[in-house]
This record gives sequence, C-alpha cells and structure tokens, in this order.
Amino acid sequence: MSNYEAVIGLEVHVELKTNSKMFTRAANAYGMPVNTLTNPVVLALPGALPVMNREAIEKCVKVGLIFGCQIAEVCKWDRKNYFYPDLPKAYQISQYDKPLCLGGGVEIEMPGPARNIQGAHRVVALTRIHLEEDVGKSTHIGAESLIDFNRAGVPLIEIVSEPDMHSPEEAFAYLTALRMHLLYAGISDCDMEKGQLRCDANISVRPVGETKLGTKVELKNLNSITGVKNGLEYEIKRQIQAKERGESIPQETRRWDASKGVTFSMRSKEQAHDYRYFPDPDLMPVRIPAEVKNRLATQIPEMPWKKQERYQKELGLPYTQTAVLVPDQELCAYFEKAVAVYPKNPKGIGNFVANDLLRERSAGVSDGMILLSEVKITPEAIADLVKIIDVGAVSSQNAKAVFTEMFQTGASPASIIEARGFKVSTDTGAVEKLVRESIEKNPEAVAQYKAGKQGAINVMKGYVMKQSKGSASPAVIDELLKKLLS
Repeated sequence: MSNYEAVIGLEVHVELKTNSKMFTRAANAYGMPVNTLTNPVVLALPGALPVMNREAIEKCVKVGLIFGCQIAEVCKWDRKNYFYPDLPKAYQISQYDKPLCLGGGVEIEMPGPARNIQGAHRVVALTRIHLEEDVGKSTHIGAESLIDFNRAGVPLIEIVSEPDMHSPEEAFAYLTALRMHLLYAGISDCDMEKGQLRCDANISVRPVGETKLGTKVELKNLNSITGVKNGLEYEIKRQIQAKERGESIPQETRRWDASKGVTFSMRSKEQAHDYRYFPDPDLMPVRIPAEVKNRLATQIPEMPWKKQERYQKELGLPYTQTAVLVPDQELCAYFEKAVAVYPKNPKGIGNFVANDLLRERSAGVSDGMILLSEVKITPEAIADLVKIIDVGAVSSQNAKAVFTEMFQTGASPASIIEARGFKVSTDTGAVEKLVRESIEKNPEAVAQYKAGKQGAINVMKGYVMKQSKGSASPAVIDELLKKLLS
C-alpha cells in the first residue's frame, strides 16, 4: 500500500445558529414536535416568496474571515434543481458560481509522536464556503417514509476543501479544528448527532509521485468525526486493492455502514450540469461593503491556535495542559478567571483545571462529565488553593485531598485545611525528630543517597510526610535531610 497515495477532500455542511430560517421568519430550533416549524415558504406553497436572513449572511462572512477567505463584494443565489421528497420546492436555493467566500484555509494540528508532545501544524486549503438552505428529514419505517420539514430551510454553510489531505488522520485533525473554530465563534453548536455538522468525503488514490488525480469516490453517512476517519481508512484500502487487481474505479457515491465497517455503492455521482443551476429570480444579489466586513471582524473572539500559542508563550503552560484547555472555550474562560485572581502561577492553576477538575467532573459519571456550570468549586477558590500551596501553608499531597473536598462541597480551601488539620507545621523541632527517625528506619536509602543516588532522598522524605500526615513542610524536610546526611 506504500506504493499509493490517498487524496482526500471534504465537504462539510454546518447548520448556522440563527433565530430563524434562511429565507423566512419560521423559527430555527431543534427538538420541536414534527412539522411545527413550517409556513408557506418552508412548504413551497404557491405565491410564497423568500426573504434573506441577514444574520445568516453575516455569520457566513465571519466564517470566511476566520479562515482567511476572500469575501465576495457581490454574491448571488442560484437554484440547484433535484427532486427529493424532503425538498418541497424540488430545488434548493444555493450559490453556484458566485459564492460568498473563496479560498482560505484551516490550520490543523497533527498528533505528536507521544501524548505529551505537540504535533506539527499546517494549513489545509479551502476552495470555497457558500450559503444555502437545508432540506427536511425523511424517516423510513418498513415500506413507509415519514417526512419532517422542521429542518427544511435552516441556514446551512458548505465548507469545501481542496483535495489537500492524504490520510484519515489529517481528515480527523481538519474536522476537529474546523468544529473547534466554529464553536469558539458561536457560528453553530456543531452537534453531529443532531445533524448540525455533516461531512461528505471525496477520496481517490494514485501511485506515489503521480500528480494527476485519480477517479474520486464520494463517501456519505459519516455521522461522527471518528466515523469519517474509519470510513476513509476502509475506502483507501478498498481502492488500493482494486487498483492492484487491475480494476477501474467508477466515479460514484458510496455509503459508509459503521456497523459492518464497509462501504457500498449508492448511485453514480452527479455532475454540476445535472443540477441545472440558474440564478434565482426571486432573490437579489448581495453586496458586502468593506465596513460590514470590518465590523464583523471585530466580533470574532481569540481563536483556538492563537490562544494555545499565548498560553504557552506568555503563561508558560506545557502542551499537556493546553491540549486539554484550548478545545473547550468554557474551560478556558474558567481557567483565565482563576489566573486573573492569582497571576503568579498560571501553570499551577492550569494543572488543577486541566487534570484534577476534569477528573472530579468525570468521577462517578457513566457518560461524559458534570457540566462546568454545575461545578461547586469556583475559579477564585482554585486560585486561593494554589496561592496557599505556593506560600508553603499546605503540602501538595494534602492539597489534592483539599481539592476533592472543595469540589464536593464548595467550601473554601482555608476552611478545609483548618478543619482537617492540614496546615503545614512550623515546629522544626518536631520535623527534625521525624527526619532523624526516617534516617534510622531507611538505611538502604541512606546508603544509596551517600553513594550518589540523589533520588533516594525521596524515600526518606516520603516517610516524614506520611508520619506527619502531610503537615510537615517539604522544603524544611529537604533542608534537614541534606544537613543531617552530609
């Protein structure tokens, strides 16, 4: 298989988070009773005319700005003609030759050689981003098909990449980065289970060194980012094996069956002329003035990779922490609130937020984790705990137990430390007594330390911490051990 190279391009449909649908004031919502979000425009009744949704247009422009696209000064609407029972008009209002956004790219992060090492970043080129309307949803029960038009007319952007990826891992990284950026900007909730983000993959294979593209196959029914990766892995192997047998690969649309782990043919692939595009006579072209683009640009928050770079360079956070924090915008805001209270140790705060907090949120939860909004421990309390650790008033060992109790009760770290007797003792005489006892009871560690094995001192330190129940100062223990062992 190393003699062949995969070429992958993705078409991603994203439902926009707007109050109303693309060409009507009918509400844009999820989970409502079937066929309740309809009106004459949605159902394409005679005489019903479309009216453009300004919010949807502006959100599409924002996406283009995020990914460095060229925003068209003028774009227009086209009718894409095809018949499906869940498409009431028998055509879809879309954009063909004058889309809203052209070019651009999505920066991705590839997996590193190890879990704690950051992978390389690169940009996957985009072809275009255009705006259109979604269709209804068909449910097939036996020989019957039921149609829900609640989704029909929902604003939809299609983000089309260049054939610029060459592995399922790159496609996975691309979709992960794309979703993360859209969530940050409030463009969409991007819930694939709700159909808010859907992906079709175009894939072909060619001999290594060949520049001409092979015959592409479109892959559908990819219902998760992991599903995209799995479907691509299977399809790459299938196409390579067909090539090695001397078979030609027809241009077609194939469906991914996740339960069986295989793809199967659905239909021959349509060409652009099959859709008989022509300008929609009921909608005027849209002009996007420079002042509108400038205004929308000011509304875009700090994006994930910029945040990651800032955390690492300005706050000194390691990749192990930024890899957890950055994908979750809400968690980042929580972390930054704590840092604002105690800016002297962002790394210490990051350790509690990225590790201990996530561990406690997942503990005892069978699926997922407790929502951050339901967590009792506040960012300010975490900042206070880190400050207490830094001044040496509680040991790191006991601080873990304090954090767990803070999470469970919402109590302040100072009150828990006081109630449980965790406050570090300032009685050096009592600590010295325990240090001498540790030296006496750990002769092997003493011998190893004197022989040059510096790490052996931790055995003796551990004994003192255990006997003092974490109340002895680690710094004092360390100082006394080195003094008495010299």
